[in-house]
Amino acid sequence: MSGAVAPDASIAPPPALAFDRVSARYGRVEVLHDVSLQVPVGSVFAVLGPNGAGKTTLLAVAAGLLPTTSGRLRVVGNDVVGLDATSRARLGICLIPEGRGVFPTLTVSENLWMMTHLGTSRSEVEERAFARFPLLGERRFQLAGTLSGGEQQMLGLARALTTDPAILLLDELSMGLAPKVVAELYDVVVRVTTEERLTIVFVEQFARTVLSVADRAALLSGGRVVQVGTPGEIEDELQSAYFRSGNTPQGKAP
Repeated sequence: MSGAVAPDASIAPPPALAFDRVSARYGRVEVLHDVSLQVPVGSVFAVLGPNGAGKTTLLAVAAGLLPTTSGRLRVVGNDVVGLDATSRARLGICLIPEGRGVFPTLTVSENLWMMTHLGTSRSEVEERAFARFPLLGERRFQLAGTLSGGEQQMLGLARALTTDPAILLLDELSMGLAPKVVAELYDVVVRVTTEERLTIVFVEQFARTVLSVADRAALLSGGRVVQVGTPGEIEDELQSAYFRSGNTPQGKAP
């Protein structure tokens, strides 16, 4: 009989992202203060809060674009403090910043071909992108800068997903888009999460819209975590947090 010990199925896997008392600053101004939260593997996690709460900074820290000044940050159990953005990308972290990040003077196909440096063939990159976003297939020869805002966001998502990320960080996916377009983008993102066991972290202006698809959420205010919990638990605190800041949470459009 083999002496190997079977793994204990009751032991939970490490979270996709684990912030442990993380602080970060821009210059002399500290923006995040002792942030602790965990993002489970394969979950849709929403980060909400009023303007200036530190939401975008949190994503920048996770992606390696801004160093921590204290605390620990782990990606699937691996300590990544000190690793740059390129090293973290190799671990599967992919950030889509606010503003979509497409090349406006290149066509849709040319934007996608930029991702072939990762070793995936041009035909495979296009096949996967157009399967997820059929509209991009119809626009393949169109300059990206002439696409609508929603179509540019689709292209940004398609480019990111060709990298086979383990953790997708989305900053203001819905910025400047019509509610119908936002709903379509969310449908794709949630489907990909389910099918590919992808972990997604949303920073979102449409607070209640993202809560409708999130598994868990964190509420930030003043660079600190106010609450972490289920969407229902967060929504109870959401209105008062925005009210105290003078902002109004964006609701679910009809």
